[in-house]
Amino acid sequence: MAWFYDLNPVTQALIATIGTWLVTALGASLVFFVKGLPQKYLDCSLGMAGGVMVAASFWSLLDPSIEMAAKSCGDSLKWVPPLVGFLLGAGSLRVIDKILPHLHPGLAITEGPKTSWQRSTLLVLAITIHNIPEGLAVGVAFGAAAVMAGQEHLNQIGAAIALAIGIGLQNFPEGTIVALPLRREGMSRGRSFWYGQLSAIVEPIAGVIGAVLVLSMTAMLPYALAFAAGAMIFVVVEELVPESQRAGNIDLATMSFLVGFAIMMTLDVALG
Repeated sequence: MAWFYDLNPVTQALIATIGTWLVTALGASLVFFVKGLPQKYLDCSLGMAGGVMVAASFWSLLDPSIEMAAKSCGDSLKWVPPLVGFLLGAGSLRVIDKILPHLHPGLAITEGPKTSWQRSTLLVLAITIHNIPEGLAVGVAFGAAAVMAGQEHLNQIGAAIALAIGIGLQNFPEGTIVALPLRREGMSRGRSFWYGQLSAIVEPIAGVIGAVLVLSMTAMLPYALAFAAGAMIFVVVEELVPESQRAGNIDLATMSFLVGFAIMMTLDVALG
């Protein structure tokens, strides 16, 4: 694993996000073996994904953002970059949600502008939109390590690796949740798998962009970390939590959320 620490941050981000994309493809591959999955499994997976993303948003993104802001702005103003970045991240996802038509799994009503696009396209778009902040978060996390030295550098790389692992864990059911509804829409298994994994192709792209941006604008790093956190929290509140409880499995989804949070917190503290 030592070789990975010596790589350029952009390369690290690319490798890590290709990994999260491949996990999505693995989840989508279940369409070749099963016709459907119990609703409780899907709700459990969504709840767990929400917990992972909330924990990752703090330990991998907001906490380092606050520490960096304290060094650049002083203790009295260290809250400004995290707050501004967080609100911009959430606001950006809200704008994208409003201007791009998409359809969440399990819903019949299209969000965003009216369109004649097929339901399958809208389903894939919904997941694709919300995969962007995940890739961006990983890229920003690896980029942040480049401006640190010594133990802080190693800790931040560990935190970025933990973030990628956590996102990979929640990407597995995400790939399944895309592919199986497409199959039920009448699409072939091969095409359902293709579009299921394709929904995460934006993660390597966003990861590279995130790493490049923070390396070229190091002064904006606290804002960038918080931006990624705000975008991820928006996804959790707007999509994952409501969808995990829509079928009535409220207690199961809640406990799964807590388990996901605990797993991501453990990964981040242990590796970072």
